[in-house]
Amino acid sequence: MQSVTISSPTQISRHSPRHARPLGGDTARKTRGSVVLDLSTQVLNNIGAPQSLMMKRKPSWIRAQLPSGEGYQAVRANIEKYGLHTICQEASCPNIGDCWSRGTATIMILGDICTRSCGFCNVKTGKPNPPDYDEPQNVGNSVALMGLRHIVITCVDRDDLPDGGAKLWAETIHEVHKKAPSTSVEALIGDFRGHSEDLMTVIESNPEILAHNLETVPRMHGTVRPQAAYSRSMRVLTQIKASGLVSKTGMMVGIGETDEEILRMLADIREKAETEIITIGQYLQPSRNHLPIDRWVHPDQFAMYKEEGLRMGFRVVESGPLVRSSFHAEEQVREYESTSA
Repeated sequence: MQSVTISSPTQISRHSPRHARPLGGDTARKTRGSVVLDLSTQVLNNIGAPQSLMMKRKPSWIRAQLPSGEGYQAVRANIEKYGLHTICQEASCPNIGDCWSRGTATIMILGDICTRSCGFCNVKTGKPNPPDYDEPQNVGNSVALMGLRHIVITCVDRDDLPDGGAKLWAETIHEVHKKAPSTSVEALIGDFRGHSEDLMTVIESNPEILAHNLETVPRMHGTVRPQAAYSRSMRVLTQIKASGLVSKTGMMVGIGETDEEILRMLADIREKAETEIITIGQYLQPSRNHLPIDRWVHPDQFAMYKEEGLRMGFRVVESGPLVRSSFHAEEQVREYESTSA
């Protein structure tokens, strides 16, 4: 097939509807790499060669463990027994085989439909169902059955709810502490539309770690997180730190930012929010309807991000191609505790 070049930005919509997952197989499999569109006036970095809308072939250092084994099956059965959702499944996380085989999963509360439409995320977008008010108890029972030292709980954004789901968040954390007292809780929350009183509801439930992801550098928020704002997320992190809880954030790379922007953002987080833990991982395009990958970041670059982050004062920097917010979260806790001793 002949290559096609399109230079007019009016011919391509950056906000076209998308499926949470591709349906009917990969219809572009036979033409992969053959159609190149010039998005130089629209891509996020606006620098360099034309961008391809085809999903790029992964480099050799992007290799994930296949889901299998007794541990994986046990976690799957536990999740199904209590009717829970996990971000591992809903966001098509590449680490599901690794984490579930070790007996851990990241539970997602408040349903599986998000009210926001971030350009990188594979969670379904739409009108959510009403909250399940039995969910806190079900999560508590499930975590108790896992017998973990540390659990990560996250959520979809629920801008349709008056408190953004804050009360249900607090009840879930209380139930886990009650039914699994030896398990520490890491809560990965949204921004509650900037309502500090809703954030305080979650803070007062005393999770051991309270996380909120910035996801990307300030310049790119309008496209990557259209219903969020960098400044608002920074206020969330600042309030978490001011409350006395351990604070954590995360970001993706390879979606259009530059290394200079990454380092400026790390310094900004430390200066304004004094966040203690950060995760940095490679953006992986879930489908052709999501934002394209701009570059594959080499492991040596991730090592540089970690070195610079530690130099700036972060207590823990988890940086690598397959790193996600909850990836090896228990090991992050151990590292944090060792630096606190």
